[in-house]
Amino acid sequence: MLRAALVSTPRTSLRSAYVSTRVFRPSFQAFARHESSKPADPEALRAARKLQDALQRDWQSPILTYEQVKPKTLQPSDDAYLIDVREPDEVIRGSIPSSVNLPLSTLATSLNLKPQDFREKYGFDKPDTTQEVVFYCRSGKRSASACDIARRHGYQNLFNYEGSWLDWVAKEVCSVH
Repeated sequence: MLRAALVSTPRTSLRSAYVSTRVFRPSFQAFARHESSKPADPEALRAARKLQDALQRDWQSPILTYEQVKPKTLQPSDDAYLIDVREPDEVIRGSIPSSVNLPLSTLATSLNLKPQDFREKYGFDKPDTTQEVVFYCRSGKRSASACDIARRHGYQNLFNYEGSWLDWVAKEVCSVH
């Protein structure tokens, strides 16, 4: 750990020899740094990083590709949800077939709603914590955040369509031509 201390250095070396001794001589204050602790054990740091990586790996949701999401849109299931976390003004421009919209800005509060209140507000049943839920957005960033929020609310079977809407549109246009 570094500690800083104020060190006063007289300004006499900067002053002219002609200055009277009765004149107030201000001093400059400078910071001096002192090492106050030893660095941590490299093996302990390595073990802590390895543990953190393992915990992070468990927290991240599996990433799906276009080829994995496409069959879910052709044969939708009541046991699986494809949730678009974009805002409603973005969804107007288009969405993946069989998906439902649940904006990221309201996701956390929505997952706390009672099932009947959720259905009244969004028009579809609230996903169960064990049901398969695939999140997507425009480019994949918000869907990763949605997975994180849902996991914090106890949802376990979460997937992130990382390519999201941009990937979907590019692949659908290519498959039409």
